[in-house]
Amino acid sequence: MINGFLHQTFFHNRVLDYLILGVILVLGSLIIWSLKRLYFQRSNKGSEQTEKSINNLILNTVEKQLLPLGYFGVLYVSMYGLNLKPIFSKGLNVIGLLLITFFGVRFILSILEYSVDNYFNQKRNLDLSKQQAIKAISNAIKIFAWALAIIIILDNFGIKISALMTGLGIGGVAVALASQAVLGDIFNYFTIFFDRPFAVGDFIIVGEFLGTVEHIGIKTTRLRSLGGEQLVFSNTDLTNSRVRNYKRMQQRRVLFQFKVTYDTPIELLEEIPVIVRGIIEGLDNTVFDRAHFFKFDDFSLVFEVVYYVLSSDYNRYMDIQQEINLRIMQEFKARSISFAITSQKLYLHQQ
Repeated sequence: MINGFLHQTFFHNRVLDYLILGVILVLGSLIIWSLKRLYFQRSNKGSEQTEKSINNLILNTVEKQLLPLGYFGVLYVSMYGLNLKPIFSKGLNVIGLLLITFFGVRFILSILEYSVDNYFNQKRNLDLSKQQAIKAISNAIKIFAWALAIIIILDNFGIKISALMTGLGIGGVAVALASQAVLGDIFNYFTIFFDRPFAVGDFIIVGEFLGTVEHIGIKTTRLRSLGGEQLVFSNTDLTNSRVRNYKRMQQRRVLFQFKVTYDTPIELLEEIPVIVRGIIEGLDNTVFDRAHFFKFDDFSLVFEVVYYVLSSDYNRYMDIQQEINLRIMQEFKARSISFAITSQKLYLHQQ
C-alpha cells in the first residue's frame, strides 16, 4: 500500500520524487547551516590572531553572498530530479542567473569597498579633495559593474544588445561633442589627482595670478589670493599652464646688492665681503654662497651677495633678510662705512 502511494503521480512526478526533493533540501540546508555555524565559531576564536578588518570582510562575504547562493544551489539540485514544465525550468534557470549575477557583483564591490576603506585608514592625512576623488572613482566603477551585469542578463534573455549598444554609442558621441569642455575639465581633474602637481594648501603661481589652493573640484580649482579674493581656474587652464609651486620649494636662493661710496678706503672694501659672510653664517637656516665687489656704478661701488634660506616660508625669508640688513648697518656704522646715495653735484663757474 505504501509502495503504491509512493508511486502515485501528481503533476507528472511521483510522490517518491517529492520526498527525495524534501530530503535533499533538508539535508543540504542542515549541512550549510552546520558549516556556517562551525566556520563562524572558528572565525570568532581566531579573530584575535588575524586582522579584524579582513576577518569581518570574510564573514560578511560568506554570510551575505555565499550562503544565499548555497541555499539556492541546494534548491536547484533538489528540483533537478523533477519532471518540470519548460516554463518552470526556464524560470528556475533565470532565477539562478539573476542570483549569481547579483551576488557576484556584490562580492566584487565588497572587495572594492574594503580596499578603498583600507586605503583611507592607511592614508589618514589625505585631504578632502583626494578623498572625494577616490570615492568618485569607486562610484564610477560600481555603476560600470552594475551596467555590465545588466547587459549580461539581457543578453542571456535573448535580447539583442547590438542595436542598443549602437544607439548608446551614437548618443554618447553626440553628448561628448556637446560637452567637450566639461569632459576635458573632468579628465584634467583626474590628471591633477594622479600626477599631483599641487595639493590643497600649496601656494602656487599661475601666470600673473598667485594664491593658496583652497579646493580642487571636478571642473574647477579655487585659489585664495594674497589680496583675499578667490581665484577660480578651470582644470584645463591649470594643466595647460606653467604652474610654480612654492610649497614644495626645499630652499630659496636670495640675491641682493648694496652700494657704498667711492671714498671708502680700499682696506674696508676688502673687509666688506668678510663682514657679510660672518653675518650670514651666524644666522640659522642659512647657507652662505658668495659676496663680491661686483662693479663700478656711476656714483657708487656695488657689492653683490648670494645666500640660501633653508625654508620655503616667505615670512621666514623676510625675517632673515631683515636681520642681515640690520646687522650690515650696525657693522658699517661701527667702521664708518657710508652707503651710497644716488646724488648729483652741480658746479657753478662764476665769471
